[in-house]
Amino acid sequence: MPWKETSVLEERLRFVARLLEGEGTSDVCREFGISRNTGYKIFDRYTDRSRRPVRYANQLPKPVEAMIVSCKKTKPRWGARKMVMFAARQCPP
Repeated sequence: MPWKETSVLEERLRFVARLLEGEGTSDVCREFGISRNTGYKIFDRYTDRSRRPVRYANQLPKPVEAMIVSCKKTKPRWGARKMVMFAARQCPP
């Protein structure tokens, strides 16, 4: 029987698949030769795949964003400096 080469990623995916099927964590970790802490870490990484930030630090408020977009549609040749001056005149702080 020839050797079957598997990558680390494939092994981790097999590990997670077995846990999702309902097998016990301790048993699967023992078969794969890893500690339970490592097993939980691998499982958490593959079940929580969202990389989306919780908030966006530089995001403008929706009304300001809408004003800039509408202004850009009506005046496509205006640059950033002129748009800032226009926005400052339209809605002062």
